[in-house]
Amino acid sequence: MERLRRTMMFVPGNNPGMMADAYIYGPDSIMLDLEDSVTMAEKDTARLLVYNALKTIDYGDTEMVVRINPLNTPYGKKDIEAVVKAGVDVIRMPKTETAEEVIEVEREIEKVEKELGCVGRTQIMAAIESALGVVNAYAIATASKRMMGIALGAEDYSANLKTQRTPEGSELLLARETIVVAARAAGIDALKLGFDGKSIINPRQIEVVNEVFAPKEKDIQKSLTILAAIKEAEKKGSGVIAVNGKMVDRPVVLRAQRTIDLAIASGILTKEDIQ
Repeated sequence: MERLRRTMMFVPGNNPGMMADAYIYGPDSIMLDLEDSVTMAEKDTARLLVYNALKTIDYGDTEMVVRINPLNTPYGKKDIEAVVKAGVDVIRMPKTETAEEVIEVEREIEKVEKELGCVGRTQIMAAIESALGVVNAYAIATASKRMMGIALGAEDYSANLKTQRTPEGSELLLARETIVVAARAAGIDALKLGFDGKSIINPRQIEVVNEVFAPKEKDIQKSLTILAAIKEAEKKGSGVIAVNGKMVDRPVVLRAQRTIDLAIASGILTKEDIQ
């Protein structure tokens, strides 16, 4: 089972207290932010704080992500150098619009990794926040083998479209559909606004979001029935699988297996439960 990324909690990179305590709430990922939540005057200080947090705080198995500043600012390259040296798991690119931007970030990451002797360690995540980024979503998703996921930045995207946010979110529908299709085609995660996971800003959201992304009991039981039928058919040497009088084809089997994998990863089932 791949890593769960149901909840990715934003933590300002200029707040050492929040960085020290973030892991105790149990998010799947923590994103230390060096971009929008940090003023220009605090950029260098925040970078040092994030570096020290990554080097000295034991975050356990929590995936550590840092949102850097764009490379076309005076801060982006310095951010990459600091956080890669600190051992970050994922670098999150803001406002990504082209595959070339991803390649440039990868180039900077690799420079630092070569110095450290750990080429390939750091992953990339891209936030898509403009119409051009949505148009190029698949190119962005496939620009690097390091790419682990793409996300939609709804506020910046809506502003770029020159539209307003609505309660029903209709202005985001095309972007959400495009991003999730691009992510699936590329074999990576689709994050934020509900797909594989969602970015959050408050620890109180973690339990609710994790519950939303956990498989429901009826789906688990249905999936267990399907997988049991597969085992029974294999014992009999039969290539035909049926459940409740209905044929079971490969897509149904894949969905059932993913449901069970998610249930195990979420702690709802154990591997012993499905033996």
